[in-house]
Amino acid sequence: MKTEFTPAQLADPKIARANQILRSCVHCGFCTATCPTYQVLGDELDSPRGRIYLIKDMLENERVPDEKTVGHIDRCLSCLACMTTCPSGVHYMHLVDQAREYIEARYKRPLGDRTLRWILARILPYPMRFRVALLGAKIGRPFARLMPDARLRAMLEMAPKHIPPVSRNDDPQTFQAHGARRMRVALMTGCAQRALNTDINDATIRLLTRLGCEVVVASGAGCCGALTHHMGKTAESHATAAKNIKAWAREMDGEGLDAIVINTSGCGTTVKDYGHMFRLEPLAADAARVSAIAMDVSEVLMRLDLPEGTDKDLTVAYHAACSLQHGQKIKTFPKDLLRRAGFTVAEPADSHLCCGSAGTYNLMQPAISKQLKDRKVRTLEAARPDIIAAGNIGCMMQIGSGTAVPVVHTVELLDWATGGPKPPAMTRAAQGHTGVPFLR
Repeated sequence: MKTEFTPAQLADPKIARANQILRSCVHCGFCTATCPTYQVLGDELDSPRGRIYLIKDMLENERVPDEKTVGHIDRCLSCLACMTTCPSGVHYMHLVDQAREYIEARYKRPLGDRTLRWILARILPYPMRFRVALLGAKIGRPFARLMPDARLRAMLEMAPKHIPPVSRNDDPQTFQAHGARRMRVALMTGCAQRALNTDINDATIRLLTRLGCEVVVASGAGCCGALTHHMGKTAESHATAAKNIKAWAREMDGEGLDAIVINTSGCGTTVKDYGHMFRLEPLAADAARVSAIAMDVSEVLMRLDLPEGTDKDLTVAYHAACSLQHGQKIKTFPKDLLRRAGFTVAEPADSHLCCGSAGTYNLMQPAISKQLKDRKVRTLEAARPDIIAAGNIGCMMQIGSGTAVPVVHTVELLDWATGGPKPPAMTRAAQGHTGVPFLR
């Protein structure tokens, strides 16, 4: 793609990076074939290629973003399927993130949008605040249909019937390895996941220690910053991410770390990008060190030689989270591990397509999100599974709200197969309780 940035503009490292990405695009349109919003809406400007043209025009002309441009960029899921499809290696993620930062700085959203984004940015990344909000939403849930704004209805409808108790495993501490220590790892406990489903971190700790890992929950670590990062709120996201970088760097410089283990793939994609996010800041070196050892839990488990299990006579429909298959390029590890543990693994049709969760997308774009969820649930249920497995809490919530099949994290099944307890979501389903997978 031809660009016309001035030398003065290109002196800005961010514009220079955008120029590099834009020039790598050859307009081929392969990305449109795998873009969920293009498939749903059929508008070229709701495809990656169309958004790239809008971003180019906006940045090149230093234009104040208009409502139309903002709308098309807001409708992007950041599922990154386009990056998997693109034959030219266009790094769309970095480009759309920069566009969102540009929009956040220069576009005044309507009051309702500003309020919603402010609320989400100040609640979801903080587990205790989120718990309080969930309690309030639980009370208001029966009145969701009376809400005039579809986004407010979506916020109320996402609230679980019961909220899990706080897990003390999420507190800063060290869990010793069973037997000889093979690895020393830091576990990222996250933010929203700690309020919505405490079973995931608990299962991860049990499984890793059983396989010989010393697991550290580092003091000072918390939210990865992805939520505010994808809203274009760079100062907020970097402040949050910086806490993680400092916390993990202290561990690396102390007793050392072999890996930073992340069991929420959306967070993993962001942490692995810390090196790029902080390349122009004083924490650049430490950020790069952190990104270099950040791993999805499935990557670590592949190194630990998970024991081979007996046939469980259970079919697992595996949902590949976009942030794992497209953002981190991890496509086979979770399925390989499940098969090794003794499960029969089924893959749904169009497994490359997003379920519509995409961080806060299901709250801010509920109509499109629902269409994507319904399609994903249909393809998963078509496999007639006993269980649905995924590696991302957002996907689990989204899919679980549309099916009676129990939805669990991949690591919960692997923990169960190697001596841990049966995933609570499966027990609840057996007792006749259905709905969102984290209900208690």
